[in-house]
Amino acid sequence: MVYRLFQFLNRFFPAKPVYAHCDIPCGVYDPASAHIAARGVYAMLEKMQPLKSLETVHDQHDFIRMVKVKEEQADVCKKELLILWTDYFKQEHLEMFPDLHEIFWKAAKQCSAVKRTTEIEEGKKLLELVKQISDMFRKAEEAKHSH
Repeated sequence: MVYRLFQFLNRFFPAKPVYAHCDIPCGVYDPASAHIAARGVYAMLEKMQPLKSLETVHDQHDFIRMVKVKEEQADVCKKELLILWTDYFKQEHLEMFPDLHEIFWKAAKQCSAVKRTTEIEEGKKLLELVKQISDMFRKAEEAKHSH
């Protein structure tokens, strides 16, 4: 019944195509959430270091909770990076940052890598990649506002 009503209305008032260039309104992109998530990953890796012996049930419990948080934060970081990569950065940014795709690819892969390890060095790598992306974002924003 509802479908037929829409068909009838569409004959007299046809729908016009609507186009959007991004999933969220422009101007709300920010790498800060990816950076906070990467810091969360690093913090959990740092807190895990003294617990590696897991001698007590308390240590085991804490370690399991830290692994859970680390993995959740790695997922948040990846999601936020992918939004920036696919929605914010455009073709014209490749002229400014020829290695943009490679850095994002490495960062997304590093989000997966930190989930498979307890090594703090892997967390440092993620933080560095997110910092590089934050720097690119900042420069892109400055260029946009200087015109």
